[in-house]
Amino acid sequence: MSAEPPPGPDPGPEELLAPGPPGPGPTPSQSRFQVDLVAEAAGGTGAGGAEDRSPGSGEGEQGSGPGPGSGSSPATTGGAGEEAKGRFRVVNFADPGGSSAASPEPGPDGLQNGDTVMSESSVHSSTGGQHHYHYDTHTNTYYLRTFGHNTIDAVPKIDYYRNTAAPLGEKLVRPTLSELHDELDKEPFEDGFANGDELTPAEEAAAKEAAEPKGVVKFGWIKGVLVRCMLNIWGVMLFIRMTWIVGQAGIALACMIVLMATVVTTITGLSTSAIATNGFVRGGGAYYLISRSLGPEFGGSIGLIFAFANAVAVAMYVVGFAETVVELLKESEAIMTDEINDIRIIGTITIILLLGISVAGMEWEAKAQIFLLIVLITAIINYFIGSFIPVESKRARGFFGYDGSIMWENMGPDFREETFFSVFSIFFPAATGILAGANISGDLADPQMAIPKGTLLAILITGIVYLGVAVSTGSCIVRDASGSMNDTLSSQFMANCTEAACKLGYDFVSCRSEKEGCKYGLHNDFQVMSVVSGFGPIISAGIFSATLSSALASLVSAPKVFQALCKDNIYPGLGMFAKGYGKNNEPLRGYFLTFGIGLAFILIAQLNVIAPIISNFFLASYALINFSVFHASLANSPGWRPSFKYYNMWVSLAGAILCCVVMFVINWAAALLTNVIVLALYIYVAHKKPDVNWGSSTQALTYHQALTHTLQLSGVEDHIKTFRPQCLVMTGYPNTRPALLDLVHTFTKNVALMICGHVRMGYRRPNFKDLATDQTRFQRWLLKNEAKAFYIPVFAEDLRQGTQYLLQAAGLGRLRPNTLVMGFKNDWRDEDMMNVETYISMIHDAFDFQFGTVILRLKEGLDVSHIQGQDDLLSSQEKSSGTKDVIVSIDTSKDSDGDSSKLSSKATSLQNSPAVQKDDDDDGKAPTQPLLKKDKSPMVPLNVSDQRLLEASQQFQKKQGKGTVDVWWLFDDGGLTLLIPYLLTNKKRWKDCKIRVFIGGKINRIDHDRRAMATLLSKFRIDFSDITVLGDINTKPKKEHVAAFEEMIEPYRLKEDSMELDAAERLKNSEPWRITDNELELYRTKTSRQIRLNELLKEHSSTANLIVMSLPLARKGAVSSALYMAWLEVLSKELPPILLVRGNHQSVLTFYS
Repeated sequence: MSAEPPPGPDPGPEELLAPGPPGPGPTPSQSRFQVDLVAEAAGGTGAGGAEDRSPGSGEGEQGSGPGPGSGSSPATTGGAGEEAKGRFRVVNFADPGGSSAASPEPGPDGLQNGDTVMSESSVHSSTGGQHHYHYDTHTNTYYLRTFGHNTIDAVPKIDYYRNTAAPLGEKLVRPTLSELHDELDKEPFEDGFANGDELTPAEEAAAKEAAEPKGVVKFGWIKGVLVRCMLNIWGVMLFIRMTWIVGQAGIALACMIVLMATVVTTITGLSTSAIATNGFVRGGGAYYLISRSLGPEFGGSIGLIFAFANAVAVAMYVVGFAETVVELLKESEAIMTDEINDIRIIGTITIILLLGISVAGMEWEAKAQIFLLIVLITAIINYFIGSFIPVESKRARGFFGYDGSIMWENMGPDFREETFFSVFSIFFPAATGILAGANISGDLADPQMAIPKGTLLAILITGIVYLGVAVSTGSCIVRDASGSMNDTLSSQFMANCTEAACKLGYDFVSCRSEKEGCKYGLHNDFQVMSVVSGFGPIISAGIFSATLSSALASLVSAPKVFQALCKDNIYPGLGMFAKGYGKNNEPLRGYFLTFGIGLAFILIAQLNVIAPIISNFFLASYALINFSVFHASLANSPGWRPSFKYYNMWVSLAGAILCCVVMFVINWAAALLTNVIVLALYIYVAHKKPDVNWGSSTQALTYHQALTHTLQLSGVEDHIKTFRPQCLVMTGYPNTRPALLDLVHTFTKNVALMICGHVRMGYRRPNFKDLATDQTRFQRWLLKNEAKAFYIPVFAEDLRQGTQYLLQAAGLGRLRPNTLVMGFKNDWRDEDMMNVETYISMIHDAFDFQFGTVILRLKEGLDVSHIQGQDDLLSSQEKSSGTKDVIVSIDTSKDSDGDSSKLSSKATSLQNSPAVQKDDDDDGKAPTQPLLKKDKSPMVPLNVSDQRLLEASQQFQKKQGKGTVDVWWLFDDGGLTLLIPYLLTNKKRWKDCKIRVFIGGKINRIDHDRRAMATLLSKFRIDFSDITVLGDINTKPKKEHVAAFEEMIEPYRLKEDSMELDAAERLKNSEPWRITDNELELYRTKTSRQIRLNELLKEHSSTANLIVMSLPLARKGAVSSALYMAWLEVLSKELPPILLVRGNHQSVLTFYS
């Protein structure tokens, strides 16, 4: 019994645990849970049975009964499925001395009921379902003894690092930063999963797989990898083609062929080992390794080809088996029809039997493989023994035993209708079995250990055997033999014969000169190894074993790889093949598909035709595996940490290049076709953009290159020729001002940086977590809508402060904005004039930061956020599978704090209510309504103004017809006013529009001014259709327009002449936007010019698609906000879309090369 812990001091925030809804666990008196502190002195006895446990051994206890002793003992616990999850609700705590505390009697683990903590499932009470209470002795006792007090902070543990669907154990969720750090009255459990761990469809499938681990067959490195690889590599070529290769190429070149193939496979084996040891490997073999390394584009294309190659390999091995059977039938004169059709018949029967073994399950298949390996090894030993026992009757067939003269004669090549590379292409499939173990990675107990060890050892053993067979057969068998005992040589003719056979008493020259040629020897008899062997039938059994085992391995590999590919849903139409059956999740549908493909190729019935087809597909896979390692090493990602260290990125690259070279050497046409297929599948997958994120090396390298180039760019000084209008666009939420987004995107797309700035204000207590979520969500929205822009939201006290933050901090290095783009404030006269003051101050701030400024005005307005259902019309609803919530929430409540409520629906055309979210007094969350809502009820018809607004907001999404872009370049701002229209008309939507240029001038110099401007534009290489010189720009405007302007500004005048000086000063200080009489008189000429320009604009540009005009400047501190706003209003009213542009007066155009 452990002593009762003494009451300790009040626990801190991190030591507080959660109350929860009533469940079957605790007694009714337990309305709260409390963690008592245990004095360190009592720790030795107080921990009870937990004392000797390691940190990871006792965390699995679970209490389901009402009593304190209901937790199971350490000896009977520890199952991964029962591990308590490390998440807790932070709330008020019970009084340590209160009567509601649990019974003080400790349980067997030395824990009171007060130490009970809630499971994750009970925490998320909103999701419903059964609630369980865990006795988390690991979290409590162990932490308490380690740190001297209880805490919900977690110590490092493997279960926190598992994938959401982890086959080897249950994923635990560590306490989030919010749960440890937030204030106590916050609600820390808003999300269903921590760290955004929503399950993808593939993970859900894996989770189901992992849920029933009982009875699953898992293999070790010998049975799972070594045996499979050896059987696959030895295959059909060892017995029925190796001797022919030696006859064609000679011993030296045959050894070179073997070594070349071994070099390729060894490099690939090292690369495979590196990838396989860089994290947990699931089923799918080569496809899984490549896709998780290089991404779905390469993985998807090679996965399909690799699965197909394995299916065709089944046909190759079965044809090799059938060929041997037909040879035996021929010897017995039992041919059924003719040789080709017999191969087809026997092949078909064989593949049906193999399908039966495969469908029976992996355990049967593994048992069959062991048996076949024993037969195969026996056959190899039998051959080598036989080669040392010369038999007189075998001499006529070309076997004389080991002889130096035969070896020397067979050392060089003797190609007959073949070349070195055609022979290499027939041998190479013999080396392609190295991925047989990796292909069933999902059925291995420890793929990280098994794949490197088994694969590399198999390559070594099989390589030695191939070389041994090449040297051995070349040293004891002649190339041609007749099979006739009568071809012995008498001593009188021996002087004329120089061949090795002549020296041994045989003359086979006669059979070579006959039409049919010799039937025996290395060149002619594929079954010559059975002639050499000690007991011929064992070689036949070895051939059967080699071919059938390889066929069986391929028949299992192809469906497993294909199933993994289909599970990832990269090719949507193939989903039906992802389904598995039985305890081992066998891909039965895939087996039947492989059977169909194999059967089709069996009907070709010619081994030398089938072999090169497969070689190319396997080599493409090997090339990409090698390239994966090079790519991952080059990307220098911190996540690339293979535990297998014996690889080198440059060796892997050499291996990839070697594979490609060998592909073209074997058969250039087939290699070309293979590359075209891979490229076509790559383009298809890249176009489809599957919704997966595997942290591939492609992502890592993209980041690496972006970082490197950004740093390089920072070391280069800006130059006029490389100037780009990098825009900070004050859009608010990107989907609330589509016209502003579309127009700016048109001239920045693939040309310059575009940042969508969003100032969120009115918060007493900003929720930065929401800000980060919004940032991710709207960045995804921009990508989905193919807008090449970044979204940056900031919290600020007001719009001006937020804009200052963005002007100062947005961007990185040279990728920083240099132009501020805003929407025009259409509703400024209905607003609190302090908002106008803020708006005009933003323009002044931009100029202070040396930014160019662009203001877009549409007479209908820009903000469409108040229109319900506009998501359908603007296609702005995000339909991502991972995002089930509404994209934007708009606050409709009034904030009790007062001031910030004035920033609601009529705040500005820049930052209306969707862009301004406010806290509510009750719980920090304002009641919201969705901006983009899918409502099945009939949509309320839009009023006329909203309909016009919606149509206007989409006008820049359409192709602009044959129209004009009118450039009113009145003031030289460095050329930005001219550059933006040029960039616009270069784009597809605007290419039919002509640029017309309007400039100010004197009546008596119109022709001169026009010629001067034409010369300048031609030097700038900017096409224009017309230049208009406005000689009447200084003519007085019409009286009614002047009167209308004065009427507009009347409410905003200070009228200091009609009041006392002190009162006027007080009013001006409290309302700095007011227009003084002195100011109005001082700038009367400038005012008249704005009114006159509007008249000229209506006269000349009323039909333009877009007007780009110099933005009038107002001296800071001299011109009041109301007067400047009135100038902008009167200048741009009742016109087509107008861009008011003012550069920062640094040249952005040059005519020098």
